[in-house]
Amino acid sequence: MRHDPIDEKEWLEADGLGGFAMGTASGRRTRRYHALLVAAASPPGERRVLLEDVEVVAETAAGRFPLTARRYPSPEGDVLHPDVEPVAFHDAPWIRWEWALPDGTLLAQELVVPKGAAQVGLRWRRLAGRGALRLHVRPFLSGRPFHALERHDETPRFPLRVAAGELAWGLPGPLDVRASPHAQSWVWREDPVVLRQALFTAERARGLDHLADLASPGVFELAGEDVSLVFGVTGDGSLPRFAALAEAERRRRARLAPRDAPARTAQLMRAADAYLVRRGPGRTIIAGYPWFGDWGRDTFIALRGLCLATGRLDVAADVVRTWAAHVEGGMLPNRFPDGEAPEYHSVDAALWYAFVAGETLDALAAVGERDPELEGAVRGAVLAILAGHRDGTRHGSVVEGDGLLRAGAPGLQLTWMDAKVGDHVVTPRIGKPIEIQALWIHALRVGERFDPSWALYRERAEASLAARFPLRGGGLADVVDPEDVAGSADGRLRPNQLFALGGLREVLVPATVAAKALARVEAELWTPLGPRSLAAREDGYQPRYGGGVVERDGAYHQGTVWPWLLGPFVDAWLAVHGDTAASRAAARARFLPALHAHLDAAGLGHVSELADAEAPHTPRGAPFQAWSVGELLRVTKRLAR
Repeated sequence: MRHDPIDEKEWLEADGLGGFAMGTASGRRTRRYHALLVAAASPPGERRVLLEDVEVVAETAAGRFPLTARRYPSPEGDVLHPDVEPVAFHDAPWIRWEWALPDGTLLAQELVVPKGAAQVGLRWRRLAGRGALRLHVRPFLSGRPFHALERHDETPRFPLRVAAGELAWGLPGPLDVRASPHAQSWVWREDPVVLRQALFTAERARGLDHLADLASPGVFELAGEDVSLVFGVTGDGSLPRFAALAEAERRRRARLAPRDAPARTAQLMRAADAYLVRRGPGRTIIAGYPWFGDWGRDTFIALRGLCLATGRLDVAADVVRTWAAHVEGGMLPNRFPDGEAPEYHSVDAALWYAFVAGETLDALAAVGERDPELEGAVRGAVLAILAGHRDGTRHGSVVEGDGLLRAGAPGLQLTWMDAKVGDHVVTPRIGKPIEIQALWIHALRVGERFDPSWALYRERAEASLAARFPLRGGGLADVVDPEDVAGSADGRLRPNQLFALGGLREVLVPATVAAKALARVEAELWTPLGPRSLAAREDGYQPRYGGGVVERDGAYHQGTVWPWLLGPFVDAWLAVHGDTAASRAAARARFLPALHAHLDAAGLGHVSELADAEAPHTPRGAPFQAWSVGELLRVTKRLAR
């Protein structure tokens, strides 16, 4: 696959430990997160940038030719220096750029990140041309936390050790970096420099700090037609050669998708693997790249597509088992901040856990597999979640007399619509939100397997949802008893009602009510990249997601499109229209083409976190989002049946 080399489409290569390499098709770094080696000191957290970038100059008989460039600010406008571009970019089978030199030399640079190791391999090959060739490769090192940018008053000194053909540098922080060069001949030349005020344009557009200093200890001089450098964290054993990394990566990628899988399905299955990472002895799911960690609700929404739909039931079971240990007071953490205690600020993470843990047990049973240890862990976790909500969790989540789950607390954002600007919660949704009731009912269904007495709670909740949420004009309320005002309803048109319309596979309201409600959602919320988070006619609607932190957070759930909601939307659409071959074909033609095309538009091979509410629905937020990929993959496979 080829792409215009001057664009800023982004690529990602993840290592399975929470680390990654990331950049743009043009080779220009536009984010603080664009780096060639980001490694997790405590996987998947405490990520550090070890190798910021490399500066490459090719030397032939015709002279010296720079291959890499970066932007700097100036009073006359941004300056690209040196003013060079690759002539081609490829993202399959892995990342590769090509440069054409004035003397007819054509050079390729390849990049491979192996799974399960904090390493990156770089290889330069001559594809055309003759004569002597030497590459001057200057690595820029850091050790900084990956959210930070650095300024240097003085040129940093990175202590160097050389042994067995490898060079290792001491860095600030818990991780050091080493490099293994391979060439016809090579030398390392000490030459410490600092490049001042490198510009990150994407950070500037987001209203954030966007200038940094980049430090390098020296230059590799590599002679030959085929040369390489492998970088990795310091540790036992020698770094592998690039050829070994590439061959292992080729085999791994071939295993991720069946040979007969349709192209878009195979593309999504390969993307899915980037989000499956280690946490201690178990596994978890990174919510998105570059800035997310593993989040509770995101993990279990994404797991349905990333693992269950792909048949990776062993990974699904491991994730479910890992998170079972973190149930506390009926709640599940919504995230694990680096170096801090888990945050229990989510009403729905535990409910998503119960629902998806039940689906995981069903998937294992369907292939004749039993895991008594997993079943015991799920039983204990689910019953603790139900009892916690029956008795009352922190932040005021408790079952009330109508069987519905009341949730919310002033100053906290507890549902998935969790934007907060300073002390202002943009969408507080205190009361009884519709998707929380649907998830509560489905969590109770799972609990009934282990203790039939929960059936009474489910029946009461089902009856109350069907009676209390339908609106006189059609559709379902987003919240009943909002702000704890009994008998009132928030009737703003949002997509959360999808979860009661079949978005969790079961319709929880009368069929006529569901059909009318879904028609309103489709007419007013659906866009080619998924549903809007608020109808355009509602107060507070924001047509664009952009600007600084305050502007972006204020628009986050006020119209902004969320591609992951494709999943519950299509499930509800099939529940209402019938899950037949004809309806699946109609849904496939109506709802998937733009999202499949999006795989080549922003984060290559992946799906973005967000998009603008209005055309052209520009992708926004994180360019690589687990639940967006997972739900598109799940729906793609479901509609292909």
